[in-house]
Amino acid sequence: MSTPAVPRPTEPPRIGALATLPLFHKLGGRHVVLAGDGEGAVWKAELLASTGAELHVFSPHAAGRFRPLAERGDIAITLYERAWTPADLVGAALVVAEAESDDEAEAFVAAGHAAGAVVNVIDRPAYCDAQFGALVNRSPLIVAISTDGAAPVFGQAIRARIESLLPRGLQDWARAARDWRPAVQAREATFAVRRAFWQLFTDRALADPGRQPTAADHDALLADLDRLDAGPSAGRVLLVGAGPGDPDLLTLKALRALQSADVILYDNLVAPEILELARREARRVAVGKVGHGPSVHQADINDLLVSLAREGKTVVRLKSGDPGIFGRANEEIAACRQAGIAISIVPGITAAQGAAASLCMSLTDRSCAQRMQFITGHGQDGRLPATINWSAVADPAVTTVVYMPRRTARAFMEKAIAQGLAVLTPAVAVAAATLPHEAIASGTAADIADLLPTLPGDAPAVLLIGEAFRVDTLAPLTDRAVSEPAALETAV
Repeated sequence: MSTPAVPRPTEPPRIGALATLPLFHKLGGRHVVLAGDGEGAVWKAELLASTGAELHVFSPHAAGRFRPLAERGDIAITLYERAWTPADLVGAALVVAEAESDDEAEAFVAAGHAAGAVVNVIDRPAYCDAQFGALVNRSPLIVAISTDGAAPVFGQAIRARIESLLPRGLQDWARAARDWRPAVQAREATFAVRRAFWQLFTDRALADPGRQPTAADHDALLADLDRLDAGPSAGRVLLVGAGPGDPDLLTLKALRALQSADVILYDNLVAPEILELARREARRVAVGKVGHGPSVHQADINDLLVSLAREGKTVVRLKSGDPGIFGRANEEIAACRQAGIAISIVPGITAAQGAAASLCMSLTDRSCAQRMQFITGHGQDGRLPATINWSAVADPAVTTVVYMPRRTARAFMEKAIAQGLAVLTPAVAVAAATLPHEAIASGTAADIADLLPTLPGDAPAVLLIGEAFRVDTLAPLTDRAVSEPAALETAV
Protein backbone atom coordinates (compact mmCIF):
# COMPACT_ATOMS: atom_id res chain seq x y z
CA MET A 1 0.00 0.00 0.00
CA SER A 2 1.57 3.28 -1.04
CA THR A 3 2.03 6.07 1.47
CA PRO A 4 -0.22 9.06 0.71
CA ALA A 5 1.46 12.23 -0.49
CA VAL A 6 0.11 15.65 -1.36
CA PRO A 7 0.61 17.75 -4.49
CA ARG A 8 3.83 19.71 -3.99
CA PRO A 9 4.43 23.08 -5.66
CA THR A 10 7.94 23.33 -7.12
CA GLU A 11 9.94 26.25 -8.43
CA PRO A 12 11.30 26.42 -11.96
CA PRO A 13 15.09 26.12 -12.15
CA ARG A 14 16.84 29.40 -11.52
CA ILE A 15 18.54 31.04 -14.49
CA GLY A 16 22.14 29.87 -14.75
CA ALA A 17 25.08 32.23 -14.91
CA LEU A 18 25.09 34.48 -17.99
CA ALA A 19 28.33 35.57 -19.63
CA THR A 20 26.44 38.59 -21.00
CA LEU A 21 22.93 39.98 -20.67
CA PRO A 22 21.14 39.96 -24.03
CA LEU A 23 19.35 43.25 -24.68
CA PHE A 24 17.76 44.74 -27.77
CA HIS A 25 18.91 48.35 -28.10
CA LYS A 26 16.58 50.94 -29.67
CA LEU A 27 18.81 53.24 -31.75
CA GLY A 28 16.29 54.91 -34.06
CA GLY A 29 17.12 58.64 -34.34
CA ARG A 30 19.96 58.39 -31.82
CA HIS A 31 23.56 59.54 -32.28
CA VAL A 32 25.95 56.65 -32.97
CA VAL A 33 29.67 56.88 -33.78
CA LEU A 34 31.75 54.41 -35.78
CA ALA A 35 35.53 54.75 -36.19
CA GLY A 36 37.54 52.50 -38.48
CA ASP A 37 38.58 51.55 -42.01
CA GLY A 38 38.42 47.76 -42.32
CA GLU A 39 35.80 45.38 -43.66
CA GLY A 40 34.51 44.80 -40.13
CA ALA A 41 33.82 48.52 -39.78
CA VAL A 42 31.96 48.65 -43.11
CA TRP A 43 29.70 45.76 -42.04
CA LYS A 44 29.07 47.37 -38.66
CA ALA A 45 28.18 50.62 -40.41
CA GLU A 46 25.51 48.90 -42.50
CA LEU A 47 24.17 47.09 -39.44
CA LEU A 48 24.02 50.24 -37.31
CA ALA A 49 22.48 52.34 -40.08
CA SER A 50 19.75 49.72 -40.59
CA THR A 51 18.45 50.45 -37.07
CA GLY A 52 17.54 54.04 -38.02
CA ALA A 53 20.39 55.51 -36.00
CA GLU A 54 22.03 58.80 -36.99
CA LEU A 55 25.39 57.28 -37.81
CA HIS A 56 28.61 59.32 -37.86
CA VAL A 57 31.57 57.51 -39.44
CA PHE A 58 35.14 58.67 -38.84
CA SER A 59 37.61 57.18 -41.30
CA PRO A 60 40.57 58.58 -43.22
CA HIS A 61 39.35 56.52 -46.17
CA ALA A 62 35.65 57.14 -45.72
CA ALA A 63 35.10 58.27 -49.29
CA GLY A 64 36.31 54.99 -50.70
CA ARG A 65 34.91 52.43 -48.30
CA PHE A 66 31.71 53.99 -47.01
CA ARG A 67 30.54 56.13 -49.92
CA PRO A 68 28.31 53.41 -51.51
CA LEU A 69 26.51 53.00 -48.20
CA ALA A 70 26.06 56.76 -47.75
CA GLU A 71 24.63 57.11 -51.26
CA ARG A 72 21.79 54.65 -50.64
CA GLY A 73 19.49 57.43 -49.51
CA ASP A 74 17.42 55.35 -47.12
CA ILE A 75 19.71 55.66 -44.11
CA ALA A 76 21.12 58.54 -42.06
CA ILE A 77 24.91 58.46 -42.31
CA THR A 78 27.48 61.25 -42.15
CA LEU A 79 31.07 60.63 -43.26
CA TYR A 80 34.18 62.33 -41.86
CA GLU A 81 37.44 61.70 -43.74
CA ARG A 82 39.65 61.87 -40.66
CA ALA A 83 40.44 60.00 -37.47
CA TRP A 84 38.15 60.31 -34.47
CA THR A 85 38.76 62.62 -31.50
CA PRO A 86 37.29 62.40 -27.98
CA ALA A 87 35.04 65.35 -28.75
CA ASP A 88 33.41 63.36 -31.57
CA LEU A 89 32.02 60.85 -29.07
CA VAL A 90 30.14 63.36 -26.92
CA GLY A 91 26.37 62.83 -27.06
CA ALA A 92 26.59 59.36 -28.61
CA ALA A 93 24.45 56.49 -27.30
CA LEU A 94 26.81 53.89 -28.76
CA VAL A 95 30.39 54.17 -30.03
CA VAL A 96 32.12 51.47 -32.10
CA ALA A 97 35.74 51.34 -33.22
CA GLU A 98 38.16 49.18 -35.13
CA ALA A 99 41.45 49.38 -33.21
CA GLU A 100 44.86 48.25 -34.48
CA SER A 101 46.48 48.07 -31.03
CA ASP A 102 45.63 47.69 -27.36
CA ASP A 103 46.71 51.28 -26.76
CA GLU A 104 44.27 52.54 -29.39
CA ALA A 105 41.50 50.35 -27.97
CA GLU A 106 42.13 51.59 -24.43
CA ALA A 107 42.09 55.22 -25.57
CA PHE A 108 38.78 54.73 -27.40
CA VAL A 109 37.20 52.98 -24.43
CA ALA A 110 38.30 55.76 -22.07
CA ALA A 111 36.92 58.45 -24.36
CA GLY A 112 33.66 56.56 -24.88
CA HIS A 113 33.10 56.10 -21.16
CA ALA A 114 33.93 59.75 -20.50
CA ALA A 115 31.20 60.63 -23.02
CA GLY A 116 28.72 58.33 -21.24
CA ALA A 117 28.39 55.96 -24.21
CA VAL A 118 28.21 52.19 -24.53
CA VAL A 119 31.45 51.03 -26.16
CA ASN A 120 32.27 48.24 -28.62
CA VAL A 121 35.71 47.53 -30.05
CA ILE A 122 35.46 45.21 -33.04
CA ASP A 123 36.99 41.74 -32.48
CA ARG A 124 38.39 42.76 -29.08
CA PRO A 125 35.94 41.33 -26.50
CA ALA A 126 38.02 42.45 -23.52
CA TYR A 127 37.35 46.10 -24.42
CA CYS A 128 33.62 45.79 -25.06
CA ASP A 129 30.69 46.90 -22.91
CA ALA A 130 28.41 45.22 -25.48
CA GLN A 131 29.03 42.89 -28.38
CA PHE A 132 27.37 42.20 -31.71
CA GLY A 133 25.88 38.73 -32.11
CA ALA A 134 25.01 36.68 -35.15
CA LEU A 135 21.56 37.75 -36.32
CA VAL A 136 18.54 35.99 -37.78
CA ASN A 137 16.60 38.87 -39.28
CA ARG A 138 12.85 38.55 -39.60
CA SER A 139 12.38 42.08 -38.29
CA PRO A 140 10.55 42.90 -36.13
CA LEU A 141 11.22 39.27 -35.19
CA ILE A 142 14.97 39.17 -34.49
CA VAL A 143 17.05 36.35 -33.05
CA ALA A 144 20.55 37.15 -31.81
CA ILE A 145 23.21 34.57 -30.96
CA SER A 146 26.23 35.31 -28.80
CA THR A 147 29.27 33.24 -27.87
CA ASP A 148 30.62 36.10 -25.71
CA GLY A 149 33.21 36.73 -28.39
CA ALA A 150 34.75 33.28 -27.93
CA ALA A 151 33.79 31.69 -31.25
CA PRO A 152 32.11 33.95 -33.82
CA VAL A 153 32.24 31.23 -36.50
CA PHE A 154 30.37 28.89 -34.16
CA GLY A 155 27.75 31.58 -33.61
CA GLN A 156 27.37 31.98 -37.36
CA ALA A 157 26.86 28.23 -37.74
CA ILE A 158 24.10 28.34 -35.14
CA ARG A 159 22.57 31.31 -36.95
CA ALA A 160 22.52 29.33 -40.20
CA ARG A 161 20.77 26.45 -38.46
CA ILE A 162 18.09 28.74 -37.03
CA GLU A 163 17.69 30.47 -40.41
CA SER A 164 16.72 27.12 -41.90
CA LEU A 165 14.10 26.54 -39.20
CA LEU A 166 12.32 29.91 -39.28
CA PRO A 167 10.11 30.46 -42.35
CA ARG A 168 10.57 33.92 -43.80
CA GLY A 169 6.82 34.39 -43.70
CA LEU A 170 7.04 34.78 -39.93
CA GLN A 171 8.31 38.28 -40.63
CA ASP A 172 4.90 39.23 -41.99
CA TRP A 173 3.16 37.79 -38.92
CA ALA A 174 5.55 39.65 -36.61
CA ARG A 175 4.75 42.89 -38.44
CA ALA A 176 1.05 42.13 -38.13
CA ALA A 177 1.48 41.61 -34.39
CA ARG A 178 3.15 45.01 -34.12
CA ASP A 179 0.44 46.71 -36.20
CA TRP A 180 -2.48 45.00 -34.44
CA ARG A 181 -1.22 45.42 -30.87
CA PRO A 182 -2.75 48.91 -30.38
CA ALA A 183 -6.22 47.53 -31.17
CA VAL A 184 -5.69 44.72 -28.67
CA GLN A 185 -4.47 47.11 -25.97
CA ALA A 186 -7.42 49.41 -26.60
CA ARG A 187 -9.81 46.65 -25.48
CA GLU A 188 -8.38 46.92 -21.92
CA ALA A 189 -8.89 43.21 -21.43
CA THR A 190 -7.33 41.34 -18.53
CA PHE A 191 -3.83 39.96 -18.80
CA ALA A 192 -5.19 36.40 -19.06
CA VAL A 193 -7.52 37.34 -21.93
CA ARG A 194 -4.78 39.21 -23.80
CA ARG A 195 -2.44 36.26 -23.44
CA ALA A 196 -5.16 33.94 -24.72
CA PHE A 197 -5.57 36.24 -27.73
CA TRP A 198 -1.85 36.15 -28.52
CA GLN A 199 -1.85 32.39 -28.14
CA LEU A 200 -4.60 32.20 -30.77
CA PHE A 201 -2.56 34.58 -32.94
CA THR A 202 0.52 32.38 -32.52
CA ASP A 203 -1.38 29.19 -33.34
CA ARG A 204 -2.65 30.77 -36.53
CA ALA A 205 0.78 32.07 -37.54
CA LEU A 206 2.60 28.80 -36.89
CA ALA A 207 -0.09 26.76 -38.61
CA ASP A 208 0.48 28.60 -41.90
CA PRO A 209 3.63 30.75 -41.70
CA GLY A 210 4.05 30.85 -45.46
CA ARG A 211 1.06 33.09 -46.13
CA GLN A 212 0.60 36.74 -45.31
CA PRO A 213 -1.88 37.65 -42.55
CA THR A 214 -5.00 39.31 -43.91
CA ALA A 215 -7.71 41.66 -42.77
CA ALA A 216 -9.89 38.58 -42.27
CA ASP A 217 -7.32 37.23 -39.77
CA HIS A 218 -7.34 40.57 -37.98
CA ASP A 219 -11.13 40.69 -37.73
CA ALA A 220 -11.46 37.05 -36.67
CA LEU A 221 -8.84 37.38 -33.93
CA LEU A 222 -10.35 40.60 -32.55
CA ALA A 223 -13.74 38.88 -32.54
CA ASP A 224 -12.13 36.07 -30.52
CA LEU A 225 -10.72 38.69 -28.15
CA ASP A 226 -14.15 40.23 -27.64
CA ARG A 227 -15.63 36.79 -27.06
CA LEU A 228 -12.94 35.91 -24.52
CA ASP A 229 -13.43 39.23 -22.75
CA ALA A 230 -17.22 39.03 -22.69
CA GLY A 231 -17.62 35.89 -20.64
CA PRO A 232 -15.89 34.33 -17.67
CA SER A 233 -12.54 32.90 -18.61
CA ALA A 234 -13.00 29.19 -19.21
CA GLY A 235 -10.15 27.00 -18.15
CA ARG A 236 -9.09 23.82 -19.86
CA VAL A 237 -7.02 20.72 -19.19
CA LEU A 238 -4.50 19.15 -21.54
CA LEU A 239 -3.18 15.66 -20.91
CA VAL A 240 0.28 15.86 -22.44
CA GLY A 241 2.72 13.04 -23.15
CA ALA A 242 6.29 13.96 -22.24
CA GLY A 243 7.77 10.93 -24.01
CA PRO A 244 10.10 8.32 -22.53
CA GLY A 245 12.67 10.81 -21.23
CA ASP A 246 14.80 12.27 -24.01
CA PRO A 247 13.67 15.91 -24.41
CA ASP A 248 14.33 15.69 -28.16
CA LEU A 249 11.44 13.20 -28.41
CA LEU A 250 8.90 15.75 -27.18
CA THR A 251 6.37 16.56 -29.91
CA LEU A 252 5.92 20.09 -31.23
CA LYS A 253 2.31 20.06 -30.05
CA ALA A 254 3.44 19.08 -26.54
CA LEU A 255 5.98 21.90 -26.60
CA ARG A 256 3.29 24.42 -27.55
CA ALA A 257 1.09 23.09 -24.73
CA LEU A 258 3.89 23.60 -22.21
CA GLN A 259 4.44 27.13 -23.43
CA SER A 260 0.74 27.96 -23.05
CA ALA A 261 0.29 26.48 -19.57
CA ASP A 262 -0.65 28.44 -16.48
CA VAL A 263 -0.12 25.40 -14.26
CA ILE A 264 1.74 22.14 -14.89
CA LEU A 265 0.93 19.05 -12.83
CA TYR A 266 3.79 16.66 -13.55
CA ASP A 267 4.87 13.12 -12.76
CA ASN A 268 8.11 12.10 -11.07
CA LEU A 269 9.45 10.54 -14.26
CA VAL A 270 9.25 13.75 -16.30
CA ALA A 271 12.81 14.93 -17.02
CA PRO A 272 13.78 18.36 -15.61
CA GLU A 273 14.98 19.34 -19.10
CA ILE A 274 11.40 18.97 -20.36
CA LEU A 275 9.98 21.14 -17.58
CA GLU A 276 12.58 23.74 -18.49
CA LEU A 277 10.85 24.12 -21.88
CA ALA A 278 7.67 25.44 -20.25
CA ARG A 279 7.10 29.15 -19.99
CA ARG A 280 8.87 30.41 -16.89
CA GLU A 281 5.77 31.97 -15.34
CA ALA A 282 3.88 28.66 -15.23
CA ARG A 283 3.28 27.17 -11.78
CA ARG A 284 4.75 23.69 -11.40
CA VAL A 285 3.18 21.14 -9.08
CA ALA A 286 4.66 17.70 -8.52
CA VAL A 287 1.89 15.08 -8.32
CA GLY A 288 4.02 12.03 -9.02
CA LYS A 289 3.39 8.45 -8.08
CA VAL A 290 6.13 6.13 -6.87
CA GLY A 291 5.63 2.41 -7.18
CA HIS A 292 5.09 1.09 -3.65
CA GLY A 293 6.23 4.47 -2.31
CA PRO A 294 4.80 7.91 -1.40
CA SER A 295 2.20 8.80 -4.02
CA VAL A 296 -0.39 11.49 -4.59
CA HIS A 297 -3.84 9.92 -4.60
CA GLN A 298 -5.53 9.98 -7.99
CA ALA A 299 -8.65 11.56 -6.47
CA ASP A 300 -6.55 14.49 -5.26
CA ILE A 301 -5.08 14.97 -8.74
CA ASN A 302 -8.56 14.89 -10.27
CA ASP A 303 -9.83 17.50 -7.80
CA LEU A 304 -6.83 19.73 -8.47
CA LEU A 305 -7.32 19.56 -12.24
CA VAL A 306 -10.96 20.58 -11.89
CA SER A 307 -10.41 23.35 -9.34
CA LEU A 308 -7.58 24.97 -11.31
CA ALA A 309 -9.52 24.84 -14.58
CA ARG A 310 -12.52 26.41 -12.84
CA GLU A 311 -10.25 29.33 -11.95
CA GLY A 312 -9.79 29.87 -15.69
CA LYS A 313 -6.35 28.28 -15.86
CA THR A 314 -4.84 26.35 -18.72
CA VAL A 315 -3.70 23.21 -16.90
CA VAL A 316 -1.20 20.82 -18.42
CA ARG A 317 -1.20 17.36 -16.86
CA LEU A 318 2.27 16.24 -17.93
CA LYS A 319 2.80 12.49 -17.96
CA SER A 320 5.84 10.45 -18.93
CA GLY A 321 5.45 8.47 -22.13
CA ASP A 322 1.97 8.64 -23.63
CA PRO A 323 -0.92 9.72 -21.35
CA GLY A 324 -3.21 7.07 -22.81
CA ILE A 325 -0.97 4.13 -21.88
CA PHE A 326 -1.11 3.23 -18.20
CA GLY A 327 -1.41 6.91 -17.31
CA ARG A 328 -4.87 6.80 -15.66
CA ALA A 329 -6.06 9.16 -18.36
CA ASN A 330 -9.63 7.84 -18.31
CA GLU A 331 -10.04 8.77 -14.65
CA GLU A 332 -8.87 12.33 -15.26
CA ILE A 333 -10.96 12.65 -18.41
CA ALA A 334 -14.06 11.46 -16.53
CA ALA A 335 -13.46 13.94 -13.69
CA CYS A 336 -13.13 16.86 -16.11
CA ARG A 337 -16.15 15.88 -18.18
CA GLN A 338 -18.30 15.47 -15.11
CA ALA A 339 -17.28 18.98 -14.05
CA GLY A 340 -17.88 20.41 -17.54
CA ILE A 341 -14.19 21.19 -18.07
CA ALA A 342 -12.78 21.14 -21.61
CA ILE A 343 -10.10 18.48 -21.91
CA SER A 344 -7.90 17.22 -24.73
CA ILE A 345 -4.99 14.83 -25.17
CA VAL A 346 -1.58 15.49 -26.69
CA PRO A 347 -0.10 12.03 -27.34
CA GLY A 348 3.53 11.22 -26.67
CA ILE A 349 6.06 8.56 -27.56
CA THR A 350 5.52 5.71 -25.14
CA ALA A 351 8.31 3.85 -23.34
CA ALA A 352 7.91 0.77 -25.56
CA GLN A 353 8.64 2.83 -28.67
CA GLY A 354 11.56 4.58 -27.02
CA ALA A 355 13.08 1.30 -25.84
CA ALA A 356 12.69 -0.37 -29.24
CA ALA A 357 14.24 2.65 -30.94
CA SER A 358 17.23 2.48 -28.57
CA LEU A 359 17.63 -1.19 -29.47
CA CYS A 360 17.33 -0.22 -33.15
CA MET A 361 14.61 -2.84 -33.39
CA SER A 362 11.04 -2.93 -34.65
CA LEU A 363 8.22 -3.85 -32.31
CA THR A 364 6.58 -5.82 -35.12
CA ASP A 365 7.87 -8.07 -37.86
CA ARG A 366 5.79 -9.44 -40.71
CA SER A 367 7.47 -12.84 -40.43
CA CYS A 368 7.25 -13.39 -36.67
CA ALA A 369 5.39 -10.61 -34.84
CA GLN A 370 2.09 -9.61 -36.43
CA ARG A 371 0.48 -8.43 -33.19
CA MET A 372 1.53 -6.28 -30.29
CA GLN A 373 0.17 -5.89 -26.76
CA PHE A 374 0.97 -3.66 -23.79
CA ILE A 375 0.46 -5.13 -20.32
CA THR A 376 0.89 -3.51 -16.92
CA GLY A 377 3.00 -5.43 -14.45
CA HIS A 378 0.70 -4.71 -11.53
CA GLY A 379 -2.92 -3.92 -10.87
CA GLN A 380 -4.48 -1.66 -8.25
CA ASP A 381 -3.43 -4.06 -5.49
CA GLY A 382 0.21 -4.06 -6.62
CA ARG A 383 0.03 -7.64 -7.88
CA LEU A 384 -0.22 -9.10 -11.35
CA PRO A 385 -3.58 -8.17 -12.87
CA ALA A 386 -6.03 -11.07 -12.70
CA THR A 387 -7.34 -10.31 -16.19
CA ILE A 388 -4.17 -11.07 -18.18
CA ASN A 389 -4.88 -13.32 -21.15
CA TRP A 390 -2.02 -15.79 -20.74
CA SER A 391 -2.71 -17.62 -23.99
CA ALA A 392 -2.23 -14.29 -25.80
CA VAL A 393 1.10 -13.79 -24.01
CA ALA A 394 2.18 -17.31 -25.05
CA ASP A 395 1.33 -16.65 -28.71
CA PRO A 396 4.67 -16.90 -30.62
CA ALA A 397 3.47 -14.33 -33.17
CA VAL A 398 2.93 -11.52 -30.66
CA THR A 399 5.20 -8.86 -29.19
CA THR A 400 4.43 -8.27 -25.53
CA VAL A 401 5.59 -5.20 -23.66
CA VAL A 402 5.27 -5.25 -19.88
CA TYR A 403 5.26 -1.88 -18.14
CA MET A 404 6.37 -1.57 -14.50
CA PRO A 405 7.65 -5.16 -14.43
CA ARG A 406 10.25 -5.10 -11.65
CA ARG A 407 8.30 -6.64 -8.74
CA THR A 408 6.19 -9.07 -10.72
CA ALA A 409 8.50 -10.14 -13.55
CA ARG A 410 9.25 -13.55 -12.05
CA ALA A 411 5.59 -14.38 -11.45
CA PHE A 412 4.71 -13.04 -14.89
CA MET A 413 7.26 -15.17 -16.72
CA GLU A 414 6.45 -18.30 -14.69
CA LYS A 415 2.75 -18.05 -15.53
CA ALA A 416 3.43 -17.23 -19.18
CA ILE A 417 5.73 -20.26 -19.54
CA ALA A 418 3.22 -22.45 -17.74
CA GLN A 419 0.62 -21.35 -20.31
CA GLY A 420 2.83 -22.25 -23.25
CA LEU A 421 5.32 -19.42 -23.81
CA ALA A 422 8.51 -20.99 -25.15
CA VAL A 423 11.33 -20.72 -22.59
CA LEU A 424 13.78 -19.52 -25.25
CA THR A 425 11.52 -16.68 -26.39
CA PRO A 426 13.75 -13.58 -26.57
CA ALA A 427 13.23 -11.04 -23.78
CA VAL A 428 14.90 -7.65 -23.28
CA ALA A 429 14.59 -5.35 -20.27
CA VAL A 430 15.38 -1.66 -20.80
CA ALA A 431 15.78 0.79 -17.94
CA ALA A 432 15.75 4.58 -18.42
CA ALA A 433 15.00 4.14 -22.12
CA THR A 434 16.35 6.94 -24.37
CA LEU A 435 18.26 8.62 -21.53
CA PRO A 436 22.07 8.83 -21.28
CA HIS A 437 22.12 6.35 -18.38
CA GLU A 438 19.95 3.82 -20.24
CA ALA A 439 20.76 0.20 -19.35
CA ILE A 440 19.78 -3.03 -21.09
CA ALA A 441 19.60 -6.70 -20.11
CA SER A 442 19.00 -9.24 -22.86
CA GLY A 443 17.95 -12.82 -22.24
CA THR A 444 15.06 -15.24 -22.63
CA ALA A 445 11.71 -15.88 -21.03
CA ALA A 446 13.49 -18.35 -18.75
CA ASP A 447 16.07 -16.00 -17.24
CA ILE A 448 15.03 -12.36 -17.80
CA ALA A 449 13.58 -12.16 -14.27
CA ASP A 450 17.07 -12.94 -12.91
CA LEU A 451 18.59 -10.21 -15.09
CA LEU A 452 16.20 -7.40 -14.23
CA PRO A 453 17.84 -6.74 -10.82
CA THR A 454 21.15 -6.04 -12.60
CA LEU A 455 19.65 -2.84 -14.01
CA PRO A 456 19.75 0.39 -11.96
CA GLY A 457 17.03 0.08 -9.35
CA ASP A 458 15.91 3.71 -9.42
CA ALA A 459 15.22 3.80 -13.16
CA PRO A 460 11.84 2.96 -14.76
CA ALA A 461 11.96 -0.18 -16.86
CA VAL A 462 10.00 -1.95 -19.56
CA LEU A 463 10.18 -5.60 -20.53
CA LEU A 464 9.93 -6.56 -24.22
CA ILE A 465 9.14 -10.17 -25.08
CA GLY A 466 8.88 -11.82 -28.47
CA GLU A 467 10.63 -13.16 -31.54
CA ALA A 468 11.15 -9.60 -32.85
CA PHE A 469 13.88 -9.26 -30.21
CA ARG A 470 15.90 -12.35 -31.02
CA VAL A 471 19.39 -11.56 -29.81
CA ASP A 472 21.21 -12.39 -33.06
CA THR A 473 19.35 -9.55 -34.77
CA LEU A 474 19.98 -6.88 -32.16
CA ALA A 475 22.03 -3.92 -33.36
CA PRO A 476 25.32 -3.27 -31.51
CA LEU A 477 24.52 -1.55 -28.22
CA THR A 478 27.59 0.56 -27.64
CA ASP A 479 28.09 2.79 -24.59
CA ARG A 480 25.29 1.06 -22.67
CA ALA A 481 25.19 -1.29 -19.71
CA VAL A 482 24.33 -4.70 -21.19
CA SER A 483 23.85 -7.95 -19.30
CA GLU A 484 23.91 -11.19 -21.31
CA PRO A 485 22.77 -14.62 -20.09
CA ALA A 486 25.34 -17.37 -20.32
CA ALA A 487 22.97 -19.55 -22.40
CA LEU A 488 23.02 -17.08 -25.32
CA GLU A 489 25.70 -16.34 -27.85
CA THR A 490 27.13 -12.86 -27.38
CA ALA A 491 25.76 -10.61 -30.09
CA VAL A 492 25.82 -7.13 -28.58
